Amino acid sequence: MSHTTLISVPGLAQHLDDPAFVIFDCRHELTNPEFGIKAYAQSHIPGALFAHLDRDLAAPLTGRNGRHPLPAPDLFAAWLARMGVSNDKQVIGYDNASGVYGSRLWWMLRWMGHQSVAVLDGGWQAWLAAGQPVTAQVPAPMPGRFTGRPQKAPVDAKYVLEHLQSPAMVLIDARANDRYHGQNETIDPVGGHIPGALNRFFKDNLTPQGFFKSPEQLRDDFRPFIGSGSPEKIVSQCGSGVTACHNLLAMEIAGLKGGRLYPGSWSEWIADPSRPRAT
Repeated sequence: MSHTTLISVPGLAQHLDDPAFVIFDCRHELTNPEFGIKAYAQSHIPGALFAHLDRDLAAPLTGRNGRHPLPAPDLFAAWLARMGVSNDKQVIGYDNASGVYGSRLWWMLRWMGHQSVAVLDGGWQAWLAAGQPVTAQVPAPMPGRFTGRPQKAPVDAKYVLEHLQSPAMVLIDARANDRYHGQNETIDPVGGHIPGALNRFFKDNLTPQGFFKSPEQLRDDFRPFIGSGSPEKIVSQCGSGVTACHNLLAMEIAGLKGGRLYPGSWSEWIADPSRPRAT
């Protein structure tokens, strides 16, 4: 069975020794970039490798391409191969931040055409709560052969700017409501949102226990954004193209396929002062 959105804690526990599975620990903190690798070194799911958001799941910054620009596809494919990912492997990502960073890994692999990728539902906290094993032993990856390539170009700032007034695009901002309104902005130098963007805080995709809501609940939640149109008109963005992936994963769980990512998001948008802003 191929897991393409989520995998449960018991489901993953059954495959800890399965050579067909490649598990990535994606823990990260935006304000403390070395948190994840230090936490991983202390303990992680047995067999898991580490994926660093800034170094492995993003490209170098230029000052105009946002805080987490996408890496070049060939470089990302080469990293996946070095980490043991082949086209026939099941990839699993997990974190301790409601699935945010795991969903970035999920989106990137789907972007590269790899369907067998899923996020651990409930993440690190659910794994610990279930009494599952952890280890500090760092495995040596067995290089694989990954030949994926981008299936569809992500949305760029030019596309967003040209479609601000178009019904062909519904822009959804995944940030917390206060940041969307330009309040309590502590990460980016300018507060606010892209004009016309609607707010769907990524944590609204979760139950109070930290698991993703049911497909039916998520479908009901996203229907007001989609209306009678196609999910393909949805463009998901956030601060830097990370939590936006959480909304796209939630839509996929709901069976609402085809939403696109604006990877540069707000941090790229504000790098050009000529682009409009709203609060």
